[in-house]
Amino acid sequence: MSVKKWFSLEEANEMLPFVDQELKKMQALKHNFEEKYAELRIKKNEHAEKPGAEKDPFFVLEAELEFLQIEARGLIHNFQNTGIELKDIETGLVDFPALMEGQEVLLCWKQGEDRIRYYHGKQDGFAGRKPISE
Repeated sequence: MSVKKWFSLEEANEMLPFVDQELKKMQALKHNFEEKYAELRIKKNEHAEKPGAEKDPFFVLEAELEFLQIEARGLIHNFQNTGIELKDIETGLVDFPALMEGQEVLLCWKQGEDRIRYYHGKQDGFAGRKPISE
């Protein structure tokens, strides 16, 4: 387990271009995986209906899916090593652990927001976001 990192609001905001870029890579991988997985399911269903078809014509597609999973795990692992908490790839939701007035909080950012404007307690989650007073 990596050492706990605390981000200042300034540090977290400076990391947003990197975070956005990494999220876009993860989202593209996730989308690619979902498309290939759907394609595999369709092909397997079609294949099951053919009498006397070859045994496993899906090896290449299954290998591609496995490679995408390995690539995604690597991206996620590297991302988490920054100390940033990845909450949702699809919506691009991340939290930056921080200290505010001696309390442990999470600076909350959602992809598309121009900067970090909200925080929440560790147990509160996205629904408990509060504006950061500047």
